[in-house]
Amino acid sequence: MVLFEALKAFLFGVVEGITEWLPISSTGHMMLLDEFVKLDVSEAFYSTFLVVIQLGAILAVILLFFHKLNPFSSRKNAEQKRTTWNIWAKVAVGSIPAAIVGLLLDDWIEERIMTNEDVAAIVVAAALIVYGVIFIAIELRNRRLIAEAAAAPRGKHARVPQASAARAVSVDPDAEAEYDASSAIAKVNTFDELSYGKAFIIGIFQSLAIIPGTSRSGSIIIGSMLVGASRTIATEFAFFLAIPIMLGWSVIKFIKHGFAYTGIEWMIFAVGLATAFVVSIIAIKFLVGYVKKHDFTVFGVYRIVLGLVVLGYFLLIVA
Repeated sequence: MVLFEALKAFLFGVVEGITEWLPISSTGHMMLLDEFVKLDVSEAFYSTFLVVIQLGAILAVILLFFHKLNPFSSRKNAEQKRTTWNIWAKVAVGSIPAAIVGLLLDDWIEERIMTNEDVAAIVVAAALIVYGVIFIAIELRNRRLIAEAAAAPRGKHARVPQASAARAVSVDPDAEAEYDASSAIAKVNTFDELSYGKAFIIGIFQSLAIIPGTSRSGSIIIGSMLVGASRTIATEFAFFLAIPIMLGWSVIKFIKHGFAYTGIEWMIFAVGLATAFVVSIIAIKFLVGYVKKHDFTVFGVYRIVLGLVVLGYFLLIVA
């Protein structure tokens, strides 16, 4: 039985590690997984488990971007350290809306939506589909603008980032920036170009992730692109904004439910968290490389398909 529960915890860790960072909603995937793979635990423990394994995903971000996020690194000069402190300041500003909304509405969402399977399915499916459509609409607009920028006389309308600009997303912090196509039309291609006002607006979009099925990374990426950020900066900011919110909420949820867990429950925590950590490293590296060469259209299409699957399964099959 222990081995079987460990295998199920492993599957949940895999899904968490992938869906926490790709803009496709971890909630929708967890709902479907729970229908076919049920942990032999109480509802209270299961609710805590889904939050706590996010620690593994967060640790992956900290590991991969440790140098970029470390303002005390001896490898950085004074200017680079200033930029790093600015990143943290903008993360703090962007975390304010989500912190307020989470404290005010999390219990209400849990009681009114997530405890009612039919309501949860409709909300999750609607969020998946709506945000999928938004992703597609934004990328269709970007393709048109990129084409116009490419056709415009050099120096007039095209905005080509210079090699000396601050480095974009990179798992290797010492690598030169690789700009995605959206950089030609973006107003924000570095964190120095991201104002505190825009960071706060992006934080408002992050707070929308309290709606099940929205996707924290998805809402942040959409908000970032709408205020003029390139795909690379939008993706990186989604990673960084998740650190204080997810880390804080995981710890609070863990402490809130106490530490009186059985040996099997501790094992489930350990397997799920470790798996989420390893899979998150793979998912983050994949997304970092993907956005340099592709847009988010495929994720928009996937969300719409998944939303229809969730809606059909829970309302037609389960009901």
